[in-house]
Amino acid sequence: LLKATEILAKEGFLVFPYTNDDPIMAKKLVDAGAVAVMPLAAPIGSGLGIRNPYNIRIILETVKAPVIVDAGVGTASDVAVAMELGCDAVLLNTAIAGAKDPIAMASAMKHAVIAGRLAYKAGRIPKKLYAAASSPIEGMI
Repeated sequence: LLKATEILAKEGFLVFPYTNDDPIMAKKLVDAGAVAVMPLAAPIGSGLGIRNPYNIRIILETVKAPVIVDAGVGTASDVAVAMELGCDAVLLNTAIAGAKDPIAMASAMKHAVIAGRLAYKAGRIPKKLYAAASSPIEGMI
């Protein structure tokens, strides 16, 4: 994959390699000339969703190219997670084509992309191990 990316990029092709979620390989692919990387979320057609969000985050922090999650996406919540992580796009096929109602699923995916991207841009609160009061009590009691 790495050698093919190198050769095709040198010949002027715009290379979008489909790869596993290995951050080191993703960086090597971009360094070899890939214009984007397409890490899998889970095995193709499995519908398992993003199995390793930590690797996807590392890829996003490491590569200077668009990151398009490909393969393993099963439903709208998987798409929202990918977009909340900061991915640039999600490539979909089986999740829509195999749905009971593909038109409704495509619509759900559209809304998940929008919601996930808005959430990413808005910035989530930090995750904490313990509960913390969210309403101010200082000066109130």
